[in-house]
Amino acid sequence: MPALPASPCTNACRIDPASGFCVGCRRSLDEIANWSRLDAPARLAVLAALRDRQAASPRPTE
Repeated sequence: MPALPASPCTNACRIDPASGFCVGCRRSLDEIANWSRLDAPARLAVLAALRDRQAASPRPTE
C-alpha cells in the first residue's frame, strides 16, 4: 500500500476570518478536521487546491 501524503501543517495555525483558511497551511477547517480520514487521492486533491490558493493569494510575510 503506498504511503499517504503528509499533512501540509506548518504549525502556524490560525484561521483567517476573511478567507476561512488557515494562514499557515491554507486548509479550511473541514480539510484540517478530515485530513486523517482522507485516502491518498483525496489528500492529493487537497494539496493541489492548496497550491492554487497559494498562487491566488500568497501568504503575508510576518
